[in-house]
Amino acid sequence: MIAIGGGGYVPARILRSFLKKPGAPNIPIQAIGLSLYESLGTDPVEAPGTKVTRTQWLDLSSLEMANLIGKSVLIVDEVDDTRTTLEYAVRELQKDVEEAKKRLGREGEKTTFTIFVLHNKDKNKKGELPKEIIGEGKYLAAQTVRDVWICYPWEATYASSQHQTPAIASIRH
Repeated sequence: MIAIGGGGYVPARILRSFLKKPGAPNIPIQAIGLSLYESLGTDPVEAPGTKVTRTQWLDLSSLEMANLIGKSVLIVDEVDDTRTTLEYAVRELQKDVEEAKKRLGREGEKTTFTIFVLHNKDKNKKGELPKEIIGEGKYLAAQTVRDVWICYPWEATYASSQHQTPAIASIRH
């Protein structure tokens, strides 16, 4: 499983518990960080919402990439808004897996990608997903919603002092 951070971390962790079979090992979660909507201060010309920026990625030379070869990989994010981030993630992961397969001599092993999002916004998308994902039922959304802003609990920046533990309160100050 690959979580797209930051919004996909919590749903991926919940899915890991839900999908685990009794007696089987935990499903590993790898993380990639992609930013579309926040200004990272790295490009003064680029406006948020126009370019996907990698903030964290899998190491091509490590076991992270080799472990994806020949597997069914679930990519998890919280919302499919413009589809730009999902398109980028799938395209780049497919490219990197192909490169790792060649480097490791494992060209005969097929890796398949499936996408899960909590919410799919019902609107025209800027990004496109490969036909083998959309056409073969490998795109799953828990719910399709209107094009509205969604504030997830894990994105909350305000919690009243009565709801904070002393540890959280000390971190905030």
